[in-house]
Order: sequence, then structure tokens, then C-alpha cells
Amino acid sequence: MACMKLGSKPEAFHLDGQTLLCSTGLPSDVIIEVGEMSFHLHKFPLLSRSGVIENLIGESSGEDERNCILQLHDIPGGAKTFLLVAKFCYGVKIELTALNVVSLRCAAEHLQMNENFGEGNLVSQTENFLNEVFGDWTDSLKALEACEEVLPHAEELHIVSRCINSLAVKASADPSLVGWPESGGEAAQSPVGTVLWNGILTSSNPHPVSDDWWYEDVSCLKLPMYKRLILAVESRAMRPERISGSLMYYTKKYLPLMGRQSSFQNGNRAALGSTVSALSDADQRNLLEEIVELLPDQKGVTSTKFLLRLLRTSMLLHASPSCRENLEKRIGAQLDQAVLEDLIIPNLGYSVETLYDIDCVQRILDHFMLVDRDVTDSTNCIVDEAQLMVGSHSLTRMTMVANLVDGYLAEVAPDVNLKLQKFQSLAAVIPDYARPLDDGIYRAIDIYLKAHPWLTDSERELICRLVNCQKLSLEASTHAAQNERLPLRLIVQVLFFEQLRLRTSIAGWFFVSDNLETSQDPSGNLALPRRSTTQDEIVAVDDMRERVSELEKECLSMKKEIEKLVTTKRSWNIFCRRLGFRLKPNSSGPKASNNAKASPSSTTPLLNTSQNQHSGKLV
Repeated sequence: MACMKLGSKPEAFHLDGQTLLCSTGLPSDVIIEVGEMSFHLHKFPLLSRSGVIENLIGESSGEDERNCILQLHDIPGGAKTFLLVAKFCYGVKIELTALNVVSLRCAAEHLQMNENFGEGNLVSQTENFLNEVFGDWTDSLKALEACEEVLPHAEELHIVSRCINSLAVKASADPSLVGWPESGGEAAQSPVGTVLWNGILTSSNPHPVSDDWWYEDVSCLKLPMYKRLILAVESRAMRPERISGSLMYYTKKYLPLMGRQSSFQNGNRAALGSTVSALSDADQRNLLEEIVELLPDQKGVTSTKFLLRLLRTSMLLHASPSCRENLEKRIGAQLDQAVLEDLIIPNLGYSVETLYDIDCVQRILDHFMLVDRDVTDSTNCIVDEAQLMVGSHSLTRMTMVANLVDGYLAEVAPDVNLKLQKFQSLAAVIPDYARPLDDGIYRAIDIYLKAHPWLTDSERELICRLVNCQKLSLEASTHAAQNERLPLRLIVQVLFFEQLRLRTSIAGWFFVSDNLETSQDPSGNLALPRRSTTQDEIVAVDDMRERVSELEKECLSMKKEIEKLVTTKRSWNIFCRRLGFRLKPNSSGPKASNNAKASPSSTTPLLNTSQNQHSGKLV
């Protein structure tokens, strides 16, 4: 830390209680009161350096000179700073540092200690030293902290703005070009491999400097100063990622709920909240609202995890509605980067209807749809079967959000207070093309039906319309076919589309097999590579036939269950009318196949298949 020594005389002051005496051998002829302290001094050394003290002594010259008492209660820095001023006037040794130069500069200006009252007066001395202080990062930071004690005077002399500008210049500069800004204990340590070149101490092997080197240093500033510094570095075109990183560090340090979730990997920066005195709820709320206003507007600059935790903290601190709305919009703009565990926000409202804040997530999702509308229109395409088979769930941002919403619905579905309308409205926001597979929404609906057994048949059918049976995987289709909580209409549709899928696959395998047979040479032998391929195809066809056999057994089992259920009704016709189809008499294979081709959306082919299982025919 830089310092400047002034004066040459030895110490000539000693303290007696609340009284400071000057031991020069001459009796005191003036008493100056500063706060609770009384300084017994001499007139000449003071009035020869200060215009204000000269005027005060002149005004009191008509009174008893032995009892000349002056009051300087409004001097910047108080008694501690005036003691340094008195020592300067007497020529006693003092040391200027970054911690006391600001108050001394303000006191010198207040007492009019300029060049009119002696060359090299305190104003010029402190001003010269301030220029030296502004050249160093650590000294500038300490000087800015010292401005808090004499803020109005420091603002008037532009010391605060000069400190902030000095810090902004250094923080915005490339540290690899200007050198590592030594701070704290690092300045006292001499790096290995230093070289003295032309009187300048440099390092032969400079260590790399990260972009966050200044985060910890500026976090010691109070919020008003820190805010002005952030605005200054932003005006100097600093990258928004660095600004956001500093804001995140500062927030986690002073908000206890954020500090426990610190994600910094540096071991020296762990447990920030333990060394910082806790702020009141009002101060924390003000801090949070200010931080939200300072966050860069660019999408993706601030992590979604941090924004969601900031939103949760704003609810706990009862921040303003505009602050929460701002956070919800920021989260919605980059919802595809969110993680499910951070999206689970407890309901902290006064009228708690549900365990989780479903309305908040609904607003975030609505804003995402609004922002992503143009992208959604341009990517509204059909996902082919190959992508479904490999499970490509990251095709678009919309697909990522669809998976996130399906997982969220599965988490909140066990809440017995969750209304059907809220569940359905949240799930229906996602367009159908955004889900390559509907396994996620099916799982969420199944959990909801299990937690809400009192739903009517019409309500069950209403919620099950969210599932596209054609986009269920084999595992999900098998589960749905045996799920007693689903409406019978959905079960029949699942079985039908699974049968249709298998028929299409088998037809494709047989088509490949026929092509391979026609490609044989006249001798009837296949080449070695073709023989290997044919064997693989035969194994695949055998596996497919096993799947068909398993499906036939499942269809037979389902038929028996349906027949048991039908026996409880008054008549078979009533049951058929509820399902929306009529039962046809057993027919031959080709005829049934023609019926299936004529109306693929009907459930009649599925029943014909079930009736022909005893004959071993696939319809």
C-alpha cells in the first residue's frame, strides 16, 4: 500500500482523558473542541496554515484571549482527522495512506488549507498523494471505502467518481496485458522468477489471470458504491458475462439464502455468508431488487439456476411485484436451460391451495412460448421414426422445455389439492410436435390419476386426451395396456396402434427378406457378405415374431378382462355403445385385413385380432 510521510519533528502530543495536550513547553492559548475531544493548542501554527481557523481566531480576538475556545464539530473525519491536521500544522511526522488521505483531503478543503496560507499546504499534499493512490487497484479500493465516512464532502470534491473511474478502468482492462493487480496479502509476496529490468520489477513466468479476479475485492463495497461501479464498468463495454458473474458473487455473499448455494469452485471463496454480518429483511429486499435491475438484459448471460433461486428468495423476502415479474420474464426467455429441481418452487402465498407455485411456473412457461413463437413456427416439423427410436430429446429448445414440463408435472401430480384445470392448462401449453415421445406426459397423467382416484370418467377421458397413443414407446404402451386407471377407450387405442406398428414393422422385414431372395445368383448361392446379412435378417424376423406372439397373448388377456367387465353390465350392447364400436362376427383373415385398411382409426380391427388369436392368424 502506498504511503507518504510528511513532517520531521517528533511526537509532541499526549492524550489525557478526552483532552489532547501539546508538550512544546509553551502554555496553550486556544482550545479547539471537536466532538467530545478538546485540543489545547497554540494559535500561530494553526492560523498560519488554515484560513478558517484564522477567521475564527480573528472573530474571538475581542474576547478574553486566555480563554479562546473554538468549535469545529463539523470538520470532516472528526477528532481523529483533526489530530492529523494539528500535527501537520506543527510539523510533526505523519503518514498519509489510502485509508486516511480522503478524510484529510476533505478536512483540508473545509479548513481552507491551500497555497494562500503556505507553500506545500495540506490541500496540495493530499491531492498529489491521491493521484498516486488512483494508480493502484488496492489503494483505489481502500480510498473508495474511506469515502463512506465523509461522503458528502468526497462527492463535492469528486473523489468518489475518481475512485470509481480508476477501478472501472482497471477491471475492464485485459489483466494479461496490464499485469496482475496485486491485492491483499498477495502484494507482500514476491513471485518466483522475478526479474529487475530498467528499475521495474517484473515476473519471468506470469501466472494466468481469470476474468473473475476482481469479484471478491469489489464485494466489500456497500451497495450504493458497488452499484455505481457496476454501471461504470458497463459503460466501458465490459462483457456482460463478467458483469453478471460479479453480481452473482455479490448477491451470494450478502443474501444468506443465496450464499448457501454458492457454485464457485475456489476453495478460498467458500462459506462467504459466514464472515458477513446478516442484513435485515428490508435491507436484503432492497439489495435483491437493486441486483435484479443491474443484471444484464442479454439472454443466457446469467445462469437460469441463479435466476430461479433469486426468484424463490424474492418470494421469501416479499419483493415488489415488478421485481418478481422481471425475474419471471428473464427465466422464461431461457427456460430451456433450467433444471427440474430448481423449478420446484414452494407455494409461499397467503392463500396456499397447492404445495407448489403452479401459477408462477405457468407464467414463466407462457413467457417462454411468447419469446419462442418465431422459432417455434420455423421448426414446426414432423419428427421421423428414426429419431424416435434413438430417443432424440434435444431437437429444439421447445423439445427441451417439453421434457422439463413433463418432469415438473410428474413432480407436482401427487398433490391432492392440484386441480384438474391447472394440470391440464400447464400440460396443454406444449405443442404436440415438441414431444418426440409422449412417455413423459403419460407418466405424469398416470401419477395424477393415482393421486386423484375420485375423478369421474369424463374427467379421466379429458385429461387422457393429452396423450398421443401413436407416440408411446413399447414400454409405455405395455404399461398402458395393463393400467386399470386409464379409460377403456384409451386402452383400446393403445392396443390398436401397437398392433398397427408391429404389422408395419413385420411387413418391412418380409419385404427386405423377399428382396434378398431375389438377389441370389443363378447357382443359388449368396456371396459371403450377403449370407451374413441374410442370417441377421432372419434373426431379426424371429425376434419380431416373438414380439407378435407376446402381443397376441396380451390382447387375449385384455379381451378376457374386458369380458369380465362386460358381465357386470346389463347387456353387451350397452357396453359396445360406450366404447363407440360394434362387434362383428368372426370372419376370415383377408376380409378382416381389408376392414383394417379401410378404417385404421377404428378399434374394430383390434377386436377382430383378439377373436382370431385362437386360429393363430395376425389381422
